[in-house]
Amino acid sequence: MCPRASRALSALVAAMQTICLVAVALALADCGGSSSTSISTTTSIVETTNYTVGGTISGLTVSSVVLANGTATVTIAADASSWVFPTSFAPGSSYSVTVQTQPVGERCEVTSGASGMDTGDVGNVTVVCGFGQWTWEGGSKTVNAAGVYGTQGTAAASNLPGARYSGSSWTDSSGNFWLFGGVGYDLAGGAGYLNDLWQYSPSTGQWTWEGGLNTLNASGVYGTQGATAASNLPGARYSASSWTDSSGNFWLFGGVGYSSTGSVGNLNDLWRYSPSTGQWTWVSGGTANNAAGVYGTQGTAAASNLPGARYSASAWIDSSGNLWLFGGYGYDSTGSVGKLNDLWQYSPSTGQWTWVSGEDAANATGVYGALGTAAASNLPGARQAASAWINSSGNFWLFGGVGYDSAGGAGNLNDLWQYSPSTKEWTWFSGGNADNATGVYGTQGAASVGNVLGGRDSVSSWTDSSGNLWLFGGYGYDSTGDLGYLNDLWQYNPSTGS
Repeated sequence: MCPRASRALSALVAAMQTICLVAVALALADCGGSSSTSISTTTSIVETTNYTVGGTISGLTVSSVVLANGTATVTIAADASSWVFPTSFAPGSSYSVTVQTQPVGERCEVTSGASGMDTGDVGNVTVVCGFGQWTWEGGSKTVNAAGVYGTQGTAAASNLPGARYSGSSWTDSSGNFWLFGGVGYDLAGGAGYLNDLWQYSPSTGQWTWEGGLNTLNASGVYGTQGATAASNLPGARYSASSWTDSSGNFWLFGGVGYSSTGSVGNLNDLWRYSPSTGQWTWVSGGTANNAAGVYGTQGTAAASNLPGARYSASAWIDSSGNLWLFGGYGYDSTGSVGKLNDLWQYSPSTGQWTWVSGEDAANATGVYGALGTAAASNLPGARQAASAWINSSGNFWLFGGVGYDSAGGAGNLNDLWQYSPSTKEWTWFSGGNADNATGVYGTQGAASVGNVLGGRDSVSSWTDSSGNLWLFGGYGYDSTGDLGYLNDLWQYNPSTGS
């Protein structure tokens, strides 16, 4: 039995508990709650599921690309077809996928599904890679547009050279582009030979008509040889050769066009244009058409030496400012017309031409020698519309054109040559020694010694800061041996020979 005091204490505790329960019940009743004295407490634990962001990729063949979503990144290796960020993202958060680091030699872009809200795993972000992208910067998207000349010497957004082909071009020290002549459309929409001079500013996106006429088939105004004058003007022409010297002057030679008397034919006049004065100077050559070449003694400069009239010749300028000219279609030493393989040098300091190499007769066969080996006897066959570059070592490069192969066959060529001014020797570097070769394309973006361009002429060409040679299009043979106009883009690495 419990002591009496303990029983009294237990009764007191029980009474207090009863009073507390009643108070709680009354409080719940006042708040609209149940008056039941039964109370239960429930604790819920909510788990958060993050979502992934990924997608597909195509065309990545050279190196890796880095994508970003905010601070999260993913590196995708070459030849991958799918990808996903290693980091997951909170539900309801937004995502925006961008290219953080481009692959070497290619360009990638997010083409679809780049942004949205994370409401589940995302797998539809599409990335496409390729070798460069084109931007339509200006001009008409329809054929045969007439020129809009505006006021001579004044840039305007509405100015636009007429549609044309085979004009001559230069780039000045400020990065502006210059265009002269060609065959195309004048102010009135008539078609013919042009001698208008235009400047385009990439920074403003505007053209300026700088000189020449806004009509067709203008005769040359030669003035006095060696004397600059505001009235001097080369006749309308196409397929002339051009250079830019270290002083920023533009040089122009030959082409097919109008003489001083208005007759049409091949030309061998040499002109210099000064952008600072806006004036032309007739420097060398004749004022008439179809002049035969005066070769003199090979390797010896002379005041009487002159290349024959021609068009579609290849041109280089060396570190000393000398102008170099190779081949084209024109007149040899006997006045016979055909494809040429003569190499000439013009010295602006002496005003004299030197016949350096090649034949003084038209339609010469190529002498290829051993692939990759320089020799005094090596010589590219006669040709026109070949592509030309100069590398950082001062060597000249020549590719393709229409001309003669090692067997004397005439057609489209795909041979690559280098000429060394220091040794005065040619080296056959790549391509075939026969005409009309089919292209071997290999895998897009992958260099290979087995890759070969099809025979072609009238190709556009560039060199990059690494010394690689770039070629685009032309008229020639594709991968199936079909002949036509091409839009393939190629790169040649002289250090690897591929």
